[in-house]
Amino acid sequence: TSLKDQLAAFLKRRTHFALVVDEYGALEGLVTLEDILEEIVGEIEDEHDEAVSGVKPAEDGSVVVDGAVTIRDLNRALNWDLPDDEAVTVAGLLIHEVRRIPDPGQTFTFHGRRFTVLERKVNRVTRLQIWPAAERDDD
Repeated sequence: TSLKDQLAAFLKRRTHFALVVDEYGALEGLVTLEDILEEIVGEIEDEHDEAVSGVKPAEDGSVVVDGAVTIRDLNRALNWDLPDDEAVTVAGLLIHEVRRIPDPGQTFTFHGRRFTVLERKVNRVTRLQIWPAAERDDD
């Protein structure tokens, strides 16, 4: 459903949210009227917004991020523009870009950011540290 069509459906039905299902009818998520309005006009701050859990700015200018944090939430929390068309989570983006499951300590640079894997559990990247690429010195 297009953004325009969903907005019209919300207005017609006087609802504020809808369930998102895939082509097989499996539940994929939830879309809200606020989500649609924010796509049109930008971030809307209100009393119900909470800080994104799993995103912790560090004193050195980096951000420590849980691998399961969605790219969309990270972008909104930090006013970034990481692409979310190939992956949903930050760990998924890293794995997509490097085309393998990296080990702790490995560092990669893409999309103007430097990503260092801090923790990995089996085949999941569970914690990363991210810097703006230009602000971190390598020795």
